[in-house]
Amino acid sequence: MEIVKVTKENFDEVVKGQKVLLDFWASWCGPCRMLAPVLEQLSKEENILVGKVNVDEEEELSAAFNISSIPAIFLVENGKVIKKTVGYQPVEALKEFIK
Repeated sequence: MEIVKVTKENFDEVVKGQKVLLDFWASWCGPCRMLAPVLEQLSKEENILVGKVNVDEEEELSAAFNISSIPAIFLVENGKVIKKTVGYQPVEALKEFIK
């Protein structure tokens, strides 16, 4: 599918009625930068929308999801968190995570 920038303004629209992998990240975070190409690959190989939430720009969303460590990855379906994980994940682990 695709990768979209998620903000508090478009959050409801992005997660409504579909499965979304939300990545809470920051530009200064090394593991976040390592995860970016993995998410790019995942979005091309799997039928899932990847949403990227910049924790420095979206403090309200970060607070709503109780973000304390990044990268934090949430699987959201129809607006509800199904599961979450923290830290770098290889593509195969993320494929299992979204199943």
